[in-house]
Amino acid sequence: MANVLIIGCGDTGGRLAVLLAGAGHGVTGVRRSAHALPGVTMLQADITRPFRLDIAPPDYVFILLSPGESSREAYDRCFLGGLENLQAALGGAVPRRVFFVSSTSVYGESAGEWVDEATPPRPAGFNGEVLLQAEARAAAAWPAVSVVRFAGIYGEGRLRLLRWVQAGRPVDPALWSNRIHVQDAARLLAFLLERDLAEQPLEPLYLGVDDLPVLQAEVLDWLAARRGLPPVPRQPAGDGGQGRRISNGRIRALGFRPVFPDYRAGYGSIVA
Repeated sequence: MANVLIIGCGDTGGRLAVLLAGAGHGVTGVRRSAHALPGVTMLQADITRPFRLDIAPPDYVFILLSPGESSREAYDRCFLGGLENLQAALGGAVPRRVFFVSSTSVYGESAGEWVDEATPPRPAGFNGEVLLQAEARAAAAWPAVSVVRFAGIYGEGRLRLLRWVQAGRPVDPALWSNRIHVQDAARLLAFLLERDLAEQPLEPLYLGVDDLPVLQAEVLDWLAARRGLPPVPRQPAGDGGQGRRISNGRIRALGFRPVFPDYRAGYGSIVA
C-alpha cells in the first residue's frame, strides 16, 4: 500500500481520494476549504500561498489544481505559483511518481483533426499556455512525472450542456467535442497509480477522454430529446473553428476501459 498525497480534492480529486482510501492506501488530501472524506486525512491550505505539510514523505503525489477565476493572473498564481509552493512544502522529499492533471486545451487543432499523445501542443489561449508551462515545471521539479490531459469533465452536478439545451442556444453544426465522465477521470488516475505500483511502465503523457469524440450538436439534440425539447438551432460560428477529435488509444492499450464509454452512457443516468 502506498502513501498518497492529493493536492486539490475537489470533485475529481475527492473521488480519487475515496477510491484510493477504499483500496487500502494511506491518503492525505489538501484543499482550500474545510472538507471531510471517508478514510482520508484532510488538510486545509491555499496552494497559491506558502504552506506546510506536516506529513510523512508521500510515495505518490497527484496534483489537480483549479484556479478561482478565468484570468491569466489566476492561472499563473494557481498553476505556476502553486507548483513552486508545493515543491517548497515537500522539501527534499522525492515521490516515487507525481501525476499532474492538465487539459487538452494545450492543443490548437481546430478543423476536426485527430489528436493523440504524439501531437505537438499549440495552445491558442492563455489557459493552455500556462498549463503547458506548468507541465514543464512539474517535469523539471521531480524525476518521475506523468501528465494526464483531460478533455471536458462532466457528470453529476455539471449541467452546462443541459442549461444550453434548455436555453435553446444555437450550436455550430461542425463543432467536435470530447469528454470524460468524472468517475472515469478519477478511475483513470487510480488505474495509473496501481500500474506503477505493479512496476509496469508508465509514459510521461496520457490523454483522458472517453471512446467517442462526437459533434456537439449530436449531444445537445440527444439531451433535448430526453427532456422533450426541440433540437437546438444550428448556426455556424463563423470563426472557422471546428474543434478536434481526441484519441484515447494509449490508455485503452494499457487496459483501461471507461465505465461511461460515450455521452449516452454518461448522461443517461443524469437525465433519466
